Amino acid sequence: MYQEQIEAAKEQFGRLLEKQLIRVEQMKSQGDFIDYKQLDKIIVGVCGGDGIGPAITKQAQRVLEYLLKDEVASGKVEFKVIDGLTIERRAEEMKAIPDDVLEELKECHVILKGPTTTPRKGDEWPNVESANVAMRKALDLFANVRPVRIPEQGIDWTFYRENTEGGYAAGKEGVQVTEDLGIDFTIATKEGCDRIIRAAFEFAKANGKTRVTAVTKANIIKTTDGKFLDCFYRIAKEYPDIQADDWYIDIMTAKLIDENRRRGFQVVVLPNLYGDIITDEAAEFQGGVGTAGSANIGKRYAMFEAIHGSAPRMVKEGRDIYADPCSVIRAGAMLLSHIGYTKEADKLYKALDICTVTEKKLVITGRDTGATGEEFADYIMETIERI
Repeated sequence: MYQEQIEAAKEQFGRLLEKQLIRVEQMKSQGDFIDYKQLDKIIVGVCGGDGIGPAITKQAQRVLEYLLKDEVASGKVEFKVIDGLTIERRAEEMKAIPDDVLEELKECHVILKGPTTTPRKGDEWPNVESANVAMRKALDLFANVRPVRIPEQGIDWTFYRENTEGGYAAGKEGVQVTEDLGIDFTIATKEGCDRIIRAAFEFAKANGKTRVTAVTKANIIKTTDGKFLDCFYRIAKEYPDIQADDWYIDIMTAKLIDENRRRGFQVVVLPNLYGDIITDEAAEFQGGVGTAGSANIGKRYAMFEAIHGSAPRMVKEGRDIYADPCSVIRAGAMLLSHIGYTKEADKLYKALDICTVTEKKLVITGRDTGATGEEFADYIMETIERI
């Protein structure tokens, strides 16, 4: 009765399988994660983006250079400012990332990135692809990492969300078989699971964490979530000093609001869809998604960013100097941890907590009623000196 529709669906599914199997072979050919300790020089790209991006990343760069002044002086660390990722330039060239900007990004090891404008329907700009999405694809940044720290509540979480598989990987490739039947796909590969899980354990090992937790729904979604969980416990055996456990996504959302249980979580690794849900919930404890820094990590490259928007209205009104740099500075602390400067990262996290939660000598309002971004960065550096 539905033979024609079924055959069309089979063809569409076959094309999806072919694409994913090619991706598997590409992942198999990749090398190991970069070892920053083996590099003669670590190049940190500072890409301001557009809107308030250049203003806030400039302040974050000042703070990082202050913390790494000895490394900069010795040539171990170099900061490289990359311009050109503005909406004006991207719209002019109709490219998510202009070619010369992408080449400059590829010359760096890690990137500190300001927000970029993604046009929406009705905007003055043409429909250019998101620079973030394009950068994740071009640099194969498969791990989305978000920390949530609230010391007074005993919360210190780092979430490793898989960026390239799961329920979002084939979001545009589902099959509308008939008017009554639509099917989407969830994807899990051994290579994709292994690399996100190993990244989580390596972070835990490098940062003195003692517990890594996997989150799935493997009791129901047995094939793909089951593969993720199998990979998790296989890799966990390589890290005997780190406790490994797993929770189902539904109960995990509940345990994050359990004041007794939530303090025990440290590093959490999870597939794409669950990571999207959990990290938004977790960020609410900290004040919302606008307060958090974020990282996108691959084997060769890593990008750290503020996760709020570019606020072009602030620039038009001449208020970009009053933009809050804390989110991108927090991303800078993540960058420090990632490249091995954990003591400096801890100092920066502590200073941010003091400046934004406990002491609050300066307040940013986004207007001349509050501090400028430069003044707040100075406040953070003065606080670091006192720690």
